[in-house]
Amino acid sequence: QVQLQESGPGLVSPSQTLSLTCTVSGASITASDDHWSWIRHPPGKELEWMGGQVHDGGTYYNPSLKSRTSISRDTSKNQFSLQLRSVTPEDTAVYYCVRNRRTFNNYWNWGQGTQVTVFS
Repeated sequence: QVQLQESGPGLVSPSQTLSLTCTVSGASITASDDHWSWIRHPPGKELEWMGGQVHDGGTYYNPSLKSRTSISRDTSKNQFSLQLRSVTPEDTAVYYCVRNRRTFNNYWNWGQGTQVTVFS
């Protein structure tokens, strides 16, 4: 079965960079028809797709976050990572890495999620 696991600090200071890594098992992040994305769920708000990569490394972002977001990968470790720059308290959320099939608007597999809080 496909499993995803988020890792990274749970606390980040305002104006700093939020960095998370997703480790994937049971599937290759380079496999055809698989995409790999980051989404988040701020408290009291709706889920928000942040961005993701297709199997060959092409990257796409939510326009509202593109200026602050970078997604990268390490194929040798079967991992992909998120960087969100210049964070504010409004970036406090549960962050998930997910597996997409063919498009980014479906979530076939989820990590368990990790709480990230932005405050000083």
